Amino acid sequence: MAAATLATAGPAHGATASATAATAEAATPAPATGGETPPAEFGTDWHDPLTPVPPVARPGTRSCEVTLAEAQFRDFTPYRGSYTPPRGCGSDHWAKVVLRLDGKVKGRQYDRLGHLSLGGVEILRTSTPQPSPDGITWSVEKDVTRYRDTLVRPQPVEMLIGNVVNDTYTGVIDVKVTLTFYAAEGRPGSASSTDSTGSTDSADPADPADPADSGGSGGPAQTPDRVLPLTTPEITTPRNTERLLAEVYATGSGGGCEEYWYMTVPDAAPYSCKAADGPYREVRVSVDGQLAGIAAPFPTVWTGGWSNPFLWYVTPGPRAFDVQPVVYDLTSFAALLNDGRPHRIEVSVAGVPAGQSGWSTPTNLLLWQDEAREVVTGALTRHEQSDPANSSRWTPAAPTPGAEHRLDTEGGHRLTVAGHLDTSHGRVTTTVTRAVGNTSAHRWTDGENRDALTATWTDEETVTRGATTTRTARTYTMDGETTLGAGDRLRTVLSLGDRADTVTLRGGRKADASRTDNQYTGDATYTANVPRDQRHAVATTTARYRLHGSPASGGCYDRTVATAQGTVTADRRRC
Repeated sequence: MAAATLATAGPAHGATASATAATAEAATPAPATGGETPPAEFGTDWHDPLTPVPPVARPGTRSCEVTLAEAQFRDFTPYRGSYTPPRGCGSDHWAKVVLRLDGKVKGRQYDRLGHLSLGGVEILRTSTPQPSPDGITWSVEKDVTRYRDTLVRPQPVEMLIGNVVNDTYTGVIDVKVTLTFYAAEGRPGSASSTDSTGSTDSADPADPADPADSGGSGGPAQTPDRVLPLTTPEITTPRNTERLLAEVYATGSGGGCEEYWYMTVPDAAPYSCKAADGPYREVRVSVDGQLAGIAAPFPTVWTGGWSNPFLWYVTPGPRAFDVQPVVYDLTSFAALLNDGRPHRIEVSVAGVPAGQSGWSTPTNLLLWQDEAREVVTGALTRHEQSDPANSSRWTPAAPTPGAEHRLDTEGGHRLTVAGHLDTSHGRVTTTVTRAVGNTSAHRWTDGENRDALTATWTDEETVTRGATTTRTARTYTMDGETTLGAGDRLRTVLSLGDRADTVTLRGGRKADASRTDNQYTGDATYTANVPRDQRHAVATTTARYRLHGSPASGGCYDRTVATAQGTVTADRRRC
């Protein structure tokens, strides 16, 4: 997977791509089970993209739908519109609000990165699939209940999926985004009937929790009181804040090497993507110049990634269509921020070469307020961190044909912060400990005709607030190899993993636990450097999403989707 090939096969995301679009093929598939019989190789059409991720659970209450955006993206002109909250369905208290993006595109096009903001608050970050000549459709769902504070008022809407359309890249990206509001039980508008807007009941059964929710938005009681976009580093927060989270939609993109940051090497090593400190990256948040939060970035693979779009035509990699924000608990710093003066809250990505672009970090602050206090006071009582570790060791290739270079990387960092707040319901102490780490082995030959990476990222977080402790262990994995062999046959074999284990303790006793495991494997081969109809591409992929937890955490969910040559060969659901 030559990095030069990588950099042209992925999304253009902000620049016109300047090289041949990559496409793909793989090993002969096993016989189909529970699906269609696959063709011998890819044709001019394939199954619409789908993922095994569970749909957003919807309550069985009355619903109202609002169209948020509808546009065709041909260039880098953003869609701008306006939003008005729906009448009925609970006015400003909803059991759930679900965003849905429906898209279609045909012809030839790169994958593109997009975002949608409401009143300056980013509520969706997404990327697009690459189309077939005959055209595809796809959809993305997201629980956006946590943005209630933004949704209760009329707001300007802005959406952009930067695109390039010309004689070669013909795909116009056509999207429609809607919001569906579900009334809370026992509130006006929750009866099963049609209101004056023409909205009708939801047909879905009530469900106590949404396993895809990452922001604590399980209902009105759990949604933040205020949502503030961090449009400038300086911000003034309400003086009665008693809980504070920051969510950062961190993405390495732009068509350059930071789109494949996990493959970069120090300047001394002979590889096409350079970074002085190697591939270690860390997303940091600071308050008034003091480190306040650390996190491992998720190694998103877009739908042109690893030089092989055929891997992703039907089943994208984890999070590619729904870029989840990194969430930090900054409650320990609330006392400092509650003085009524402006403070600097800044996000940076450690490891990015100085002066180099390629990372986007739009940030929202989620705040809960103490309604019984005008001012909540307290103190930051503890701030401890380890020395950040980051070492990359390059072993040159032996002077023999086919010998490999190797770069071994190890990095990590640990941070503990604590503080207390004197609220109307007593003194509450919050302690946050987070430890991140990365190990990787990158191997490649001269000319990069063989290029391989095995990498693991860990992000372990413990938050204790009063008598409740929540421990979350996140693990991201990537293991793959691309080779360019005889007859310019380019083959990529790749597996990706996205796993999280969460345990909640109350008074030292386990109160809840859940595990999510999103796994992808793919094997694709095609003939490079020939016209599209001569690539003779084949590919097999398997994507499986598993969730195990209590009913409040989503219960049990297990779905596997398998494909061959763009055909769904299996779609199995367990649980």
